Amino acid sequence: MGRLIVVSNRVQPPADAGGGSVGGLAMALAAALREANGVWFGWSGRTTEVYTGQVALERTGGVTVATVDLEEQDVQEYYNGYANKTLWPLFHYRVDLSAYERAFSEGYGRVNARFAEALLPMIRSDDVIWVHDYHLIPMAQELRRRGVANRIGFFLHIPWPARRLLTTLPDHPKLVEALFDYDLVGFQTRDSLSAFEDYVTQVIGGEVVGSEATAFGRTVDMGAFPIGLDVDAFTATATGETAQAEFEKMQVSLAGRQMVVGVDRLDYSKGLEERFLAYEQFLQDNEELRERVFLLQIATPSREEVDAYQDIRARLDAVTGRINGAYATVDWVPIRYVNRAYRRDELAGIYRAAKIGLVTPLRDGMNLVAKEYVAAQDPDDPGVLILSEFAGASEQMTEALIVNPFDREQVAGAIARGLTMPRKERIERWQALMAGLKAFDLSAWQGAFVQALRGERSAAA
Repeated sequence: MGRLIVVSNRVQPPADAGGGSVGGLAMALAAALREANGVWFGWSGRTTEVYTGQVALERTGGVTVATVDLEEQDVQEYYNGYANKTLWPLFHYRVDLSAYERAFSEGYGRVNARFAEALLPMIRSDDVIWVHDYHLIPMAQELRRRGVANRIGFFLHIPWPARRLLTTLPDHPKLVEALFDYDLVGFQTRDSLSAFEDYVTQVIGGEVVGSEATAFGRTVDMGAFPIGLDVDAFTATATGETAQAEFEKMQVSLAGRQMVVGVDRLDYSKGLEERFLAYEQFLQDNEELRERVFLLQIATPSREEVDAYQDIRARLDAVTGRINGAYATVDWVPIRYVNRAYRRDELAGIYRAAKIGLVTPLRDGMNLVAKEYVAAQDPDDPGVLILSEFAGASEQMTEALIVNPFDREQVAGAIARGLTMPRKERIERWQALMAGLKAFDLSAWQGAFVQALRGERSAAA
């Protein structure tokens, strides 16, 4: 069996089981790469004055890590530009924030071509190649132009937008055509898969039969492959020494109160402003619960060079200040708003101390925070997950309290219900959620996609 080559924008193999950010590509791919004695290729995260295409190789944890440096212009046009100012907002249904500039598109194509050229000498005839996410949609096309005949798969970690939104993208057929150079295209949810099929049949006049789509003279296999969690590992992390220390620290900080927790990257797609306003509605509607509960929102800054991210940070600072100013007392603050990253083992302890996990993105491919919150709970006294219907996880995690994040009254009502939910119901919901997490865990996700990519079985439904 040939090696597995993973290609992603950034290469960040996990240093250990506890460290790193919440969820993330690194934790999801490490096991598959080790099993296949694989190669992980992508951008180093560093810039160079002149692009050379020189690949830096490092062997770590049974994985060959291969990286290239990019020019500053590449970073601005490909990463900050087309990937994060054009595709990210569009794919998250924020057409109003999408920026369309020819230089962005040119940079996107240029970097994908450079990646393909740099990777080419490393590819063996029996390797399979697994390309990840919206940064690298044209990667297979560039490899095919260089004569690569290997099986190549693509997995989109974010949502695929409805066709009416995608058609606002200049040259949208060109972007979609690039996907037809893959052998397999995977999505997080059936909803995204259906949206892709709708575009193929209604916009470009293609054909969908079963799991196959045909257009541009080529046929690609498709499937929904919901990414999972390494449940046993995360449960062990949640009961480990670091998590327990964090849990005990939070217990002291709670001072007898109940905690609602949100953990997100600082991004407009996460619905943080809407979440704060819904929590404010909860405070207005439940005067008797004030001073008995607080919201801890951990929001890790990211993409700070992009204007939209600077704007959302300023807006959240203002909303938090207004709510705290209106409701705080001398010994209680309704919102604790933190802008820094925590280790996964620290977060596990925080999750375990929270009565409610509030996961309410406006649009999300999957959202592993929802799964981590459930996996971290005490089986005898679990908390309650409140989950947005627009998170991909909601297709699987139906035993959560599913809400519309745009409906502040509904979210406020769910918070009140979660805080007062009887233990018996909390345990029943948690047990069902955990059964789902174990049935569709990280290993199942890896196995389903890689086996389908190798042609060992058909794509997922």
